[in-house]
Amino acid sequence: MKTLLPILLLVVLLNACRKEDAIIPPTLNKVTEGTNGIVKGFFLLNEANMGSNKSSLDYFDYETGVYWKNIFATRNPTVTKELGDVGNDIQIYGNKIYAVINVSNLVEVLDLGTATHIGTISVPNCRYITFHEGYAYVSSYAGPVKIDPNARLGYVARIDTATLQVKDTCVVGYQPEEMVVRNNKLYVANSGGYRVPKYDSTVSVIDLNTFKEISKIEVAINLHRMKKDNHGNIYVTSRGNYFKIPSRTFIINASDEVSELPELPASNLTILGDTAYVYSTEWNYTTGKNTISYAQVNTTTHEIVSRNFIKDGTESKIKIPYGIAVNPETREIYVTDAGNYVTPGRIYCFSPEGIRKWDTQTGDIPAHFVFTYKRLSGL
Repeated sequence: MKTLLPILLLVVLLNACRKEDAIIPPTLNKVTEGTNGIVKGFFLLNEANMGSNKSSLDYFDYETGVYWKNIFATRNPTVTKELGDVGNDIQIYGNKIYAVINVSNLVEVLDLGTATHIGTISVPNCRYITFHEGYAYVSSYAGPVKIDPNARLGYVARIDTATLQVKDTCVVGYQPEEMVVRNNKLYVANSGGYRVPKYDSTVSVIDLNTFKEISKIEVAINLHRMKKDNHGNIYVTSRGNYFKIPSRTFIINASDEVSELPELPASNLTILGDTAYVYSTEWNYTTGKNTISYAQVNTTTHEIVSRNFIKDGTESKIKIPYGIAVNPETREIYVTDAGNYVTPGRIYCFSPEGIRKWDTQTGDIPAHFVFTYKRLSGL
């Protein structure tokens, strides 16, 4: 979801139902030559603006070099309202795709080979999903979509991936976001975004044996992203307060000690090997504009090795960087552009050296990637 406070103020009065005549038909575009590799494709979940009920799913096929836009509708013609309102995360576990649909209060579960509907899991105001030993863990704001100084604590739902049933919940901090698993513990970034200006500033630690919160780690206000590197360190991002406190990036080491990566704002990041790829779209109410930046971090030395991984000037065409991914096989870099948030976005593919290879139109607010080693059937 976009920067929480500005968007909630703009869309809280919008109706969540979409008219049938607004359904976007599927399209395809051959964007590059086909290749054969271990990675067969990727799914891209488009958030769409809150209240529009236009979340959609795109797929890129490496074998043909074809980008398929809005595949969910044709593969699931009997699913009403299609994917729903605000696609907030997408992951693969086993032979299933899990798409977290925030304002629709559900996790849509699809077959990995066909992208057809298997079932839904009801989780109120669900945010992000991760997996461990047969269970899915979904962060939940628990309450309604509403800025409220008295907003309740959030929780994490524990879901059996065999039955798709919620087995338990664990209360954490306020408005929990991304999560990672380390040493049989679940680390949860708490934002407190609904309680502005009294943001949360902690990471909850849950023992997965007992599924109980065992500690909180003080980090910084309005936490959001979490990624684990190859050395067991957890990268955590802070959005700041959109005024005087800037976005920042922190590391939680194996001893749960916190350190800061200096002068590294981050809206999102992805880690491959010993490199973290970071972008920041930092809104400030005082200036009334976004400050956009890109960076690469060496996760072994924790040094910022580049202040821009795009090397050919294409960043000047990207209005609002919104999603990022790196192909684990080819190391191609993908960055999405949300544009004006209400019309179709765009995806850019760069070589490992940061040179544009291709770009094409996506659904509205392209945001969340997952690569697949199983090719989608029926193309």
